Formats: sequence, C-alpha cells, structure tokens
Amino acid sequence: MLPSFSNRRAALVAGIAMATLALAACSGGDKTASASDSAGGGSTQSSIIIGTTDKITTIDPAGSYDNGSFAVMNQVYPFLMNSPYGTSDVKPDIAVSAEFTSGTDYTVKLKPGLKFANGHDLTSSDVKFSFDRQMAIFASGADNGNGPGSLLYNLDSVDAPDATTVVFHLKSANDQVFPQILSSPAGPIVDEQVFAADALTPDADIVAGNAFAGPYVITSYDMNNLISYKANPDYQGVLGAPKTANVDVKYYTDASNLKLDIQQGNIDVAFRSLSATDIADLRGDSKVKVVDGPGGEIRYIVFNFNTMPYGATTADADAAKSLAVRQAVADLVNRQEIATQVYKDTYKPLYSYVPAGLTGATESLKGMYGDGSGGPDAAKAKKTLADAGVTTPVKLDLQYNSDHYGPSSADEYALVKDQLESSGLFSVNLQSTEWVQYAKDRTADVYPAYQLGWFPDYSDADNYLSPFFLKDNFLGNHYSNQAVNDMILKQAVTVDPAARTALIGQIQDAVAADLSTLPLLQGAQVAVTGANVSGVQDTLDASFKFRYGAISKS
Repeated sequence: MLPSFSNRRAALVAGIAMATLALAACSGGDKTASASDSAGGGSTQSSIIIGTTDKITTIDPAGSYDNGSFAVMNQVYPFLMNSPYGTSDVKPDIAVSAEFTSGTDYTVKLKPGLKFANGHDLTSSDVKFSFDRQMAIFASGADNGNGPGSLLYNLDSVDAPDATTVVFHLKSANDQVFPQILSSPAGPIVDEQVFAADALTPDADIVAGNAFAGPYVITSYDMNNLISYKANPDYQGVLGAPKTANVDVKYYTDASNLKLDIQQGNIDVAFRSLSATDIADLRGDSKVKVVDGPGGEIRYIVFNFNTMPYGATTADADAAKSLAVRQAVADLVNRQEIATQVYKDTYKPLYSYVPAGLTGATESLKGMYGDGSGGPDAAKAKKTLADAGVTTPVKLDLQYNSDHYGPSSADEYALVKDQLESSGLFSVNLQSTEWVQYAKDRTADVYPAYQLGWFPDYSDADNYLSPFFLKDNFLGNHYSNQAVNDMILKQAVTVDPAARTALIGQIQDAVAADLSTLPLLQGAQVAVTGANVSGVQDTLDASFKFRYGAISKS
C-alpha cells in the first residue's frame, strides 16, 4: 500500500477490483454486432484490433512521458482542454469555459455532473489534486525522472473555490502556451480517491479502481501485451462518443509480425512503428491502406553532461574538451545518408531543434557544423578535437533502443557508428536495451550518449524547447544554461508574434552552440489499416494524439 493511500481508498480499490476482474474479457472476438450496438452508432462492427510496437512505461500520468503511455491516457483520461479531431487547436474538453481572468490567472469552469467510471464525482477538487500531485511527484523525483512535470514550469498554484471552478495561478503573465499544456501529458485529470498524492500509483490499482473518465475505460490490462477498452457512456468531452464500442490493442516486440498481421487481416490498424521498407512494401498491397499524417516527430542523440567523455563527473572532467567531443560528433554525422539509406527518405534531415513547418523553425546547426551545407566534414572535426587537446580516437558509449523507436533504429545507429569511426576520430561502443529498462537507465546517468525521439505534446515551437532545455528538463542530462532558460521563459509570455519568433530563433542558436542534444531527423505519422477501416485520417492530425474513438470498421 502506498504511504498516502487511505484505508477508505484501499477498500474502494479492492471492491472494484473484484468486479472488474469478473467482467474483464478480451473484446476482440465480437465482430458481428450491428451499428446500433456501437457506442457512437456510426460503425457496422463493434470492435477493432489495433497493433503497435510502442511500449507503456506506466499509465499514471505523473510517471511517464512517452508516446506509448500517453496513447493509453488519451483514451481513458479526461482533459480540461483538448484538440477536436482534425485540428491542433485546443478547446474546452470537460469544461464549459477556459480563459484568462487576469494576466496570471487562468480560470476553468467544469461541466456540471461529471463522473468517473467508478461512480465517483469528478469535481474541481480532482482537478486541483491532479496538478498538485504532478508538481509534487516531479519535484520529489518520485517520477523516476520519467514524468511530464517540467511542462508545468509556469504553474505556481491551483485553487478550487467551488465544485466546478478551477483557478490556475501562473508565475508569469500572458503565457501563450498554457491552454495547450492543459491538453498535454501533464494534463490528464485523475481520481483523487484512487491515486496517491505524492507517489506513483501502480497500473493495477488504477485499472482496478476504474479511475477513468475519458472516451474509453480499460476492461483488461496486460501491460505491453494486450489492453482491452470499452466505450465510456458517461464521457462528456469534446471528442464525442467513440465510433467503435470495443477496442483491443495488441503490443508487438517484432515489427515484422506487426506487418504480417495487418497484411493478413488479423488486426485492423497498425500504428507505430513499421520500418520504412515495410511501409513502402505495404503501399503496393491492395488489401491495406497506408494513411499519412502531418510530421512533427523528431529523432536525436542526447549527451549526458556528467558521464559523456570529459563530462563533469568523469575522472578527466573538462568542459572545453567535452564540448569539442559534441562538436566533432555534429561535424561528422551525415543526416541525409541516414534518411536515405535507412528510412528511404520517409524522414528528412533535421538541422535544428524546432522542426521545419512550425513557426520559429531555423537550421541553426547547418551552418555551424560539418561542411556548412548539411554534410559532414572530417577535417573540421579533427581540428576541433585537436584544438581542444582531445586525444583520439575518443571512446564513446552510445545507446539506442529498437522496441520503442522501431526496428530501423539498429540500422540508424550502426550507420552513425560507421560515420563517426570512419573518420578515425571515434571508437563507438554501440549497445541496445529494451524500453522499460532504457527509460529508467537514461535518467540514472547510465548512458553517456543515447538515442531519443520526440512526439510532440502540442503544435508549438515551445514544445521542442521548454521540455528539453529549461533547467529542470525531462532529459535529466545535467545541461543548464541560464541565458537559454531565461529566453525560453520569455518567449512563452511574449505576445508579439514577430518578437516571439525572433526569440525562438535565438534559443535554437544558443542550444546549437552548447549541443545538449544533436537533432538528426524529422518524420511524418504513418498508419496502415485494413481496406474496410475508416476514420484514421481524422485522428492522424497535427494534435499528434491517436484517438481510437475516431476509428470504425465496416
């Protein structure tokens, strides 16, 4: 039992657990119900099966900040603000209004009569509890370095003056992104009678407590194997009733099996992550449809400023040499070669931190490193290391992950290793770890340099800056630059669009000089469906939230 779990709460959880276990069943077998049986009335079948290679860290919103976990949260938790299908703009979800009532006060009025699926009232007290625990767990480190609490950097406190009113008190006025943050991984509303206030709540307790109020509830949960969802008839949010009543999500460890199952009709949708070669092959298969969505996903290398070569806690710590090592890596990587050889140009080279297409995007690294045009330059890398007095070859331990970032990650990082070693300047020790352990290790200073990817929380340049480069960022790589920190905070509250865009450019230039991370590629969203499946294009939008309620099958 968690320290803050009351006996009353534990009794509630235990009672509901027995009922849930009795009712739990995989819903995938019922494929013959009529449209009238579906929750939304728009489907001719009441169940679909979705396949993915994504992995869940935890479904406690305070304990994970990854796409696999957030995919579950988007189905089962309500938000104050959310994006309707087909847009990245946010609107009140379980709220009737949300607005600034002063420069630093953002007031939300909840819809009356909201309920969790377990029958508990959903009130402003639950909302205050949800954000208070996010901040408390992040501040204490109880999230094991994996929570999204850094997104709430501008939140000072939360008040709940009555049952349907919530007032967010912000540290800085005119926050241009706070409404978007309420729709982000920091924003799910949880049941204060089920969740612990100052520690992560185990997934089993959340499921047993039926602590859901989103479009779906979870009826069966086998982590990273199979999850069964059922439409929540009490959901009152902006997404409306799901088009399909029952959804099973099957988790794969091998993307080739995911491809085989979508080809053979054993699943209805495959979303994240088929290889580029598999997607290209499936585009020519008349039995399936390949659906493309807007881009926003990025792939990059993280440097741990403590444990990388010459890092702050190493025996030969030297900040100048450490920077030279990062600069040399930036001089040597050939992004276009990775994009073409590994990803068949389904990804594009990324030369800065904000991806192309978003306001404020630059190509800060393009002129700063390599040949100045985006290509590698071994002579420049050699000079950089020599000028800093770095002995070569530099031994670099580089970690990557294939079960979360896709099977092509092995080829991607093999090519990065080859690009670095072919210069004679590096000796790369390439290693891979499965995702659940990887997520723990990376914030425990186990990896000196490692692969990460980013799937945005909201469509704004801020989402590619604040979570990464503020002092208390989710990377936990010990990077800190006060000037960068101040500029990030300033851009978030700068009302003038031109001035804000200029600041965003300056931030990218400053981080490019420090190289906290090294961006490599940006790519689009791709899903593959059966020929009789529709609605995927409605949720494969610029909100970057894959909501199962939009999908149906005839």
